[in-house]
Amino acid sequence: MSKEYNFGIIIDMGKIISVVNQKGGVGKTTTAVNLGAYLAAANRKVLLVDLDPQANATSGLGIEHRNLEFGIYEAILGEKPLYSVIKRTVQPNYSVAPSTFALAGAGIELVNLEDREFRLWKILEEVRGEYDYIIIDGPPSLGLLTVNSLVAADQILIPIQSEYFALEGLSQLLETISLVQNNLKPELGILGALITMYDRRNRLSDSVMKELYQYFPNRIFKAVIPRNVRLAEAPSYGRSILHYDPSSKGAKAYQDLAAEIINLE
Repeated sequence: MSKEYNFGIIIDMGKIISVVNQKGGVGKTTTAVNLGAYLAAANRKVLLVDLDPQANATSGLGIEHRNLEFGIYEAILGEKPLYSVIKRTVQPNYSVAPSTFALAGAGIELVNLEDREFRLWKILEEVRGEYDYIIIDGPPSLGLLTVNSLVAADQILIPIQSEYFALEGLSQLLETISLVQNNLKPELGILGALITMYDRRNRLSDSVMKELYQYFPNRIFKAVIPRNVRLAEAPSYGRSILHYDPSSKGAKAYQDLAAEIINLE
């Protein structure tokens, strides 16, 4: 856990991890939801922030976003306090700040607001001390919502699928991260890259992995997320893989990922 010093008193503060990749279909939301589930199962108090207008993380945890009157959008705009929109999931220690359809217009709304890049950071700082981990599921784009997710984070986790076009757009993402570090959040770090949708039968997956090690030397998680049917099925039942099929290969992989992150505490 990161620590904040206040008049000589050490206060434990939650770690904020943003799961980011502007390329869709890389397992970003799957990673955010299931990493949160296994951290919560390890007796860590977790808040998942659904910053994706598609609201897949929200529905993937069994919360019907269409029925929600308010969500993270209203909190970012300052219309509602964050604590009032947070919902508990069926799993102990695991809560979500849900997305709603209203979030789709946030990019436009934020443009003319003061401190537009710091809106998410500001509201998360208000609740940070109540959680061990805050995980942000960023949108599949490089707009203002993604910039907010980077500025609010301590570290970034980048899921990258082991497929032919895996590295497409990666340089653009790293450039955006560099711009945020240089201009908005100098202390922002890269926690690591996570290989997803790995198929050991596919030689192409191995070649992509080797190339990734050139981009992220010593920053690739040992846990590798396999291409797994059970992982794909779980969201349609409103469950993390921990509660849908904890014996599956996908479940074991996310358990290993959570253990790696806990070992960094």
